[in-house]
Amino acid sequence: MGHPDFRVHGKIFATLGYPKEGYAMVKLSPEQQHLFMQAEPGTFVAVKGTWGRRGSTNVLLKSATKPKLEAALEAAWRSVAPKTLVKQLNQER
Repeated sequence: MGHPDFRVHGKIFATLGYPKEGYAMVKLSPEQQHLFMQAEPGTFVAVKGTWGRRGSTNVLLKSATKPKLEAALEAAWRSVAPKTLVKQLNQER
């Protein structure tokens, strides 16, 4: 596709440069997407179409705060990571 993506066990949870430079995409649940969009309107926006209705969320990087972006990336990672890996991370914390 021409833009870097981030995967866990072969599943994409985030990309850079989508839909264009200066943006990222994180794969959230629809509920998580709603919370991020409410907390930071204009920074977190649903991807157009079916993908967006399923939780794929664009992030305007220049307006994203580091804590919010880290929280979105972790939520996206957790949404696609195997449960055993999520459990391991929880135990390490």
